[in-house]
Amino acid sequence: MVDYREFGKRKPVVGGAKTHGGFGRTWWGKAFLDAVEKVGDAGRLTRGRTYARAGQVVNYRIERGLVPAEVQGSQPNPFRSELSVRPLQSEEVELLLEEIKGAPGMLAEIASGALPKALAPHLLPTTAAELDFSCSCPDSGWPCKHVAAVCYLVAERIDEEPSVLLTLRGLDLDTLIGGVEKSTGDNEFSDPYGDELVLPDLPRIEFTSVLDDLDPLVLRQALRMSSEDEPMAATGLRELRDLYREFDR
Repeated sequence: MVDYREFGKRKPVVGGAKTHGGFGRTWWGKAFLDAVEKVGDAGRLTRGRTYARAGQVVNYRIERGLVPAEVQGSQPNPFRSELSVRPLQSEEVELLLEEIKGAPGMLAEIASGALPKALAPHLLPTTAAELDFSCSCPDSGWPCKHVAAVCYLVAERIDEEPSVLLTLRGLDLDTLIGGVEKSTGDNEFSDPYGDELVLPDLPRIEFTSVLDDLDPLVLRQALRMSSEDEPMAATGLRELRDLYREFDR
């Protein structure tokens, strides 16, 4: 049996998937981390955050319901770590589609790369049954620090691209759009893209003369500097006022 303590401290990684500025900086990224931290071991998550910041995650990729990764620990070779998120079941997908159909313009918002908060109850894992962690390291923690590091990098990826959650839940944009369009094709009142959505009137911009916004004392001083006498400065002020009033018509 190998005593893994003999390997000492973690080995540094060159070119690892290092963080670009923090985890959970957006609403979606924080919500995902809250879900992970709710079920995971606090101590190991803290060490995983340190691993993520140090660039110990050699590489990772996001697939349907799965994030396989290699994470460098104290051994010569990286550990094989996996974060699993249970894909939505068919009935859950139907509820998601109903949510999108009921909100005009939401489908267009998703297609643009955004993710409306109204979809959070459908996409965010909320129980331990929807999350799983595995690693080739000897630590039996759930998750171990290696998988925890992957979780934090995934949260940062969600910060940058919230639609990653669709992939983690086993969905893709084309399938989602197709499902909404198919289920709304016979409904004449459906408007998933918001094409018939009545927008509020634009705010009216009230015109204010530049002369009204200027300090009259400063303006008079400027006119005096370019005029021969006070009457000429007063004449210049009147002409400027008449000119701006003409443009205001």
